[in-house]
Amino acid sequence: MKFVRITVKPTQMGGVPCIRALRIPVATVVGMMADGMTEAEILGAYPDLESGDLREALRFAAESVRERELPLLVPA
Repeated sequence: MKFVRITVKPTQMGGVPCIRALRIPVATVVGMMADGMTEAEILGAYPDLESGDLREALRFAAESVRERELPLLVPA
């Protein structure tokens, strides 16, 4: 999968994945969505973002989780 809106630069934001080199981490955007913010609210908070950035941030997050095993609690 190719990500054209996600950038990783070792000299910017400690090398964390960001949206289009804007110094807005993917994790921040995904966290806002997870907290229930609407697309309009996120775009209002970050006017430099575009709708496509939000969709790609979600795809990137999904792919990141798919790449490794995460420890999950098993209900007793």
